[in-house]
Amino acid sequence: MLLPVPEPYCWDVTFMTFYDQIDLEHKGLFQAIFNVVANPESEIQMKALQELMKIHFINEQIMMQLADYAETGNHIKIHDDFLGKLNKMPCPITNADVDYCKSWLVNHIKTIDFRYKGKL
Repeated sequence: MLLPVPEPYCWDVTFMTFYDQIDLEHKGLFQAIFNVVANPESEIQMKALQELMKIHFINEQIMMQLADYAETGNHIKIHDDFLGKLNKMPCPITNADVDYCKSWLVNHIKTIDFRYKGKL
């Protein structure tokens, strides 16, 4: 069951993982998706989103590996699958792809990332 996507699309305390770096990066990802929505024809905004997502995934994965987090392998696969889809999205981005990205981030944080709360 998919969780509701906030409108306006922005990070709030219900997305808090209680890891400062991760929460800061999540805020940036919400903003990057918001920027793509506001400028769907901007290759610069799309590339910024792709790069921020990639950097965040790397940082989060390093934290999981350093903590010997049991679900690291599966988490990395989920990241890789999403990044593969994101990197193939056209510019201008379609409404369906925008909706997918927004929903994916919301659901990923609250159902997948929240599993590592207190474990990193």
